[in-house]
Amino acid sequence: MRKKVDHIPVNTLPEESSRGIMLLRETFNGSPNSEQVERSHRDGGYTFIIQEKGRTIIEIDFQTHYIQAPAITFIHPHQVHRVLAFEDAMITTWIITEENLLQEYLRLLESIAPVNELPVNLETLAVLTETATLCMTLSEKKTEVLYHSILKESINTLVALILSQYLALSKSAEHHTRSEDITKEFKTLLENHYNSTKNPSEYASRLNISPSYLNECVKATTGKSVSSHIHQRVILEAKRLLYHSGKSVKEISGELGYDDYSYFTRLFTKVVGIAPITFRDKNRE
Repeated sequence: MRKKVDHIPVNTLPEESSRGIMLLRETFNGSPNSEQVERSHRDGGYTFIIQEKGRTIIEIDFQTHYIQAPAITFIHPHQVHRVLAFEDAMITTWIITEENLLQEYLRLLESIAPVNELPVNLETLAVLTETATLCMTLSEKKTEVLYHSILKESINTLVALILSQYLALSKSAEHHTRSEDITKEFKTLLENHYNSTKNPSEYASRLNISPSYLNECVKATTGKSVSSHIHQRVILEAKRLLYHSGKSVKEISGELGYDDYSYFTRLFTKVVGIAPITFRDKNRE
């Protein structure tokens, strides 16, 4: 049975990392052989993976992903994940904390999260690996006077290359419709306030629009109502805590902003199809 803890573990960057930036390139095969990556956890920063060879099998928020080279992956700090296995894999991966990211890139990352792994062509892979190789070289030049600044700038270049691939899947920012822009702003607000703000009208007020117009924009863009997005985000966090922590259902209800424990239980059952305690029991190992 999985050992239960009060909080979902967060893997912080090692002391030898450069003030919030960690970068490595390695080959792996079989089990990760690392408790830190095999256990379900969050990372203490924004995580990126370039799958150069082979395959990585990783679980992210209850979904198993098979990352087959050549591909890229972005994992947001709030996402709970664990590595299940490697199959003759070569990866370049880096974690960068919020304060080291350029604000423009941070805003864009928040607007696209969460995303799935993304296959890339060999030409794109070559650019990514060449840039990663340069970053690795720069990361070893620790005697440089501006070492951290140089490393920070180079890692942000890698982030920009990853971002550009994900953004290419959708229309460029200047061609976004008004509804798409409002939906992105709503999703950003939701990520920051889901545990305290449950009323669609409060989100509309923050965006200086009417609740009906907000709902119209979100539904036109995603096919789901504002209320549905709020419920889905809250229930995702509830599932994370039920699965990965030892907190009681009542404690989780309160943590997510529901003083009415019975209402939270009914909501969870309606969205998931089973009661919270049943979900926990069903997923115990």
